[in-house]
Amino acid sequence: MNVNGIYTVLMLIMSNIFMTFAWYGHLRLREFKWFQALPLLIVVLLSWGIALFEYCFQIPANRLGYKDNGGPFNLLQLKVIQEAISISVFAVFTIVFFQHETIKWNHVAGFSLLIIAVYLVFLDQ
Repeated sequence: MNVNGIYTVLMLIMSNIFMTFAWYGHLRLREFKWFQALPLLIVVLLSWGIALFEYCFQIPANRLGYKDNGGPFNLLQLKVIQEAISISVFAVFTIVFFQHETIKWNHVAGFSLLIIAVYLVFLDQ
């Protein structure tokens, strides 16, 4: 993997960290009284603000990593990498911030299938 590939993966990780906080962080923030009082529209706008940073990493990552722009990945590979990173970040987020949620065998099996998908997408035909 060339340097563009490494930067792409790192930016996709950052993008997915922001995405996960934008999509699911508000569920944890409900534990604070000040946050509970916020109307849904404000929560949506706060999440959009966080998601802006997701896009600030996601778009350059895809642009840098795409083979037609000098990157090492085709479009399908970029998507599968993003999905594998997304589920990995989500799993860590769940373990750290939602300790009452349990990751079960079927979740691990599903994650394993995503890893297999990454492998299959990178096979040379």
